Amino acid sequence: MATDKKIRKSLPPGATLGVLGGGQLGRMFSQAASKMGYRVCVLDPAADSPAAEVSATHIKAGFDDQAALAELARVCDAVTTEFENVPADSLRFLQNSVPVSPPPEAVEIAQNRNREKSFFKDHKLPVNTCVALTDVSQVAVAFESMSGKAVIKTARFGYDGKGQQVCTSAAEAESAFEEFGGVECILEDFVPFDCEVSVVLARDIYGNVETFPVVENQHINGILDLCIVPARVPASVLEQAQAIAASLAEALDYVGVLAIEMFVCGESISLNEIAPRPHNSGHYTMDACNYSQFDQQVRTLIGLPVAKVNLHQPAVMLNVLGDLILSDGFDWKKVQQVSNGHVHIYGKTEARIARKMAHINLLGDNVESLLSEAESLKRL
Repeated sequence: MATDKKIRKSLPPGATLGVLGGGQLGRMFSQAASKMGYRVCVLDPAADSPAAEVSATHIKAGFDDQAALAELARVCDAVTTEFENVPADSLRFLQNSVPVSPPPEAVEIAQNRNREKSFFKDHKLPVNTCVALTDVSQVAVAFESMSGKAVIKTARFGYDGKGQQVCTSAAEAESAFEEFGGVECILEDFVPFDCEVSVVLARDIYGNVETFPVVENQHINGILDLCIVPARVPASVLEQAQAIAASLAEALDYVGVLAIEMFVCGESISLNEIAPRPHNSGHYTMDACNYSQFDQQVRTLIGLPVAKVNLHQPAVMLNVLGDLILSDGFDWKKVQQVSNGHVHIYGKTEARIARKMAHINLLGDNVESLLSEAESLKRL
């Protein structure tokens, strides 16, 4: 059993921070840590991971390799993760030797949609009707409790629209369940939402919570296309979203950066899912706020209190996918010449369809003009 070693006092600059995962979130964490005077050691099986490229040390190994985990614990003063599907047992193993955030228990909840929705229900948080499925024989009965339209999702590993399908009949849901390979799924009643928003927050070891401004998300084919800040929803909804997010972080006894996606339906909110890490919808914070989500991830990991966050200007964050880079006529120079655009390139060696390769933060006086500029950029 993990001993849950905790930070007793904040780690000074010069300490080494470990991160499980070498993707773009690990890369941006490493850049934030380096700016604050910390060294970073990345554990990732890929030789050319984006995070390893900008970090002091790279342990090339799998996330369940105990010898590699032991080496990570030996060289690091604290460890975090950049993605939610790292084995929770690996985090518990590390927790015997070094402080770890986010908590393994929170990561484990986020790894399974049924566990996640059960946690929401147990803590009286707003959630739509949903039923766990482990066998195709359960689908028809589950569909009867829906409104006539539902979404079936795999309980694990689905993201960016993968592993989910909208269904308007039990037969469609049964077919999707079998197409997913008969793995554990969840059937959720379809939410006729006005928009999706997300709250990214940071919670420190002292229990202090700081939320970033609420983000309005727009998707294409299940993949986040752009984010709008501030979200164009009533002030009462913004307050409700931040209050729900803070309650959830407290219920999880969370330490670190947490993202919560929510559906807005008029004046009410329904929770969708959580990500126990910095999030794509929080990338605008790198340029539009005095502290970014990665700055807060470093602060909460090293034992500092969360910093008070201020939004400098309205912002629109635009994802750059591999589709765009592979298209005829794409030219980075055109993108980089936008005077109010901050381009963040992830260092991935190969562009692929639907792969997130970079993002652009546009800053200005109002979101409507920024949205027009984002559409012009996409046409480039």
